[in-house]
Amino acid sequence: MDENTCYSAIMEIITILDLLKIDAKEGGFLQLKCIAGKQGLGRRITASRISRPGLPLSGFFDSFSAISLQVFGRGEQKYLAKLESEGNFDTIDQMFSYDIPCCIFSDSGEPTPHFAQKAEEVGCPILQSPLLSSALSRRIYQILDVEFAPAMTIHGVLVEVFGIGVLLTGESGVGKSETALELLERGHRLICDDIVKLRNINDTMIIGSGENAQVAHHMEIRGLGIINVPDLYGIGAIREKKQVQLWAELEDWDPGKDYERLSGEDTKRDLLGIKIPYTVVPVKPGRNIPIIIETAARLQRLEKFGFHVADKLDSQVMDYLESRLYRSEDM
Repeated sequence: MDENTCYSAIMEIITILDLLKIDAKEGGFLQLKCIAGKQGLGRRITASRISRPGLPLSGFFDSFSAISLQVFGRGEQKYLAKLESEGNFDTIDQMFSYDIPCCIFSDSGEPTPHFAQKAEEVGCPILQSPLLSSALSRRIYQILDVEFAPAMTIHGVLVEVFGIGVLLTGESGVGKSETALELLERGHRLICDDIVKLRNINDTMIIGSGENAQVAHHMEIRGLGIINVPDLYGIGAIREKKQVQLWAELEDWDPGKDYERLSGEDTKRDLLGIKIPYTVVPVKPGRNIPIIIETAARLQRLEKFGFHVADKLDSQVMDYLESRLYRSEDM
C-alpha cells in the first residue's frame, strides 16, 4: 500500500448533546428530549451499553455500571415514586454521587421532584422518550454500536455501483475521482470523495461514510476544481453511507507485472479485521476504468448469489474434456 493510500485509527468522543443531535439527524429515532440537567449535556458517553438501575435504587451498588446510560422503565419509575412517597432519598443521592452520563425515562415518564432536583444540582441530564423501554433500549444499542465501532479513515473514494459499495483507492493522481465522476454520469451514486471513514459493525460488515458530512459530497476534479455533486446530478446521486463490499485499487500499468487474466483467484484484503473482496485495476490510456469497475461490481453481485464465473468455466471445460475422453473410448 503506497503512502497516499494511508490509514489512521480514530477514537470517537460522544457527548449527550451529540446523542441528541444524532437522534435529530435520524428523524427522531429515539424521540429524545432533555427535561432537566441541561447544563450537563456535555457529559461524555464512554461505553456502548445501557443499565436498568433497579438494584442500585434498592441499595445494591456492588455491580452498578455507572458509566452506562441509565434507562428508567415503568418499574424503575414506580419504584422512584415509592421512595419519594416514603421520603427515602438515600439511594437516589448515592446514585448521583457517581458521574453517570445521563438518565433516560421511557414511556414519557417523569422524574420525581427530588430526583429532578438532585440531577440539576450535579448537572446530570435527564432525557425523556415516549418509546417503551424495550424498544428504546434496542434503538440506543443500535446507535451506540455504530458510534463506538472500531473505526479508521482511508484516502479514497466510495461509490455505490449496481447496489455494491465499491471503495476506490490508489496513488494521488491515478484517477479515482475522475472514475467516480464517470460512474456518476452512468447513474451510480457517490458516498464520499477523498477521505472515507470506515466502521466495523459487530465484526460483520464495514460501513463507509464521509469523515465530514459537510464536504463528503464535494469532489475535486483536476482542471475544474471543486464540484458539488447533488447540485450537478441531483439528490439521488448521493448516499450518506454504504457497506463496503468491494475494494478496487487503481494503479498505473506496470508492464513488468503479471496481472491476473482469469478471475479464479479469490483475493481478499483485511479492513478493520474483516476480509473484503479486493482487486487491482491497472490504469493506462485507452482502458475504460469505469466500465471495468461496473463489471467488477456485477461479478460481485453474482458471487453474492453463489455464482462464480471461474468455477463455472472450469466445470464446463472439465465436462468438455470428459465428453471427448468418453467419445474416444467408444471409438
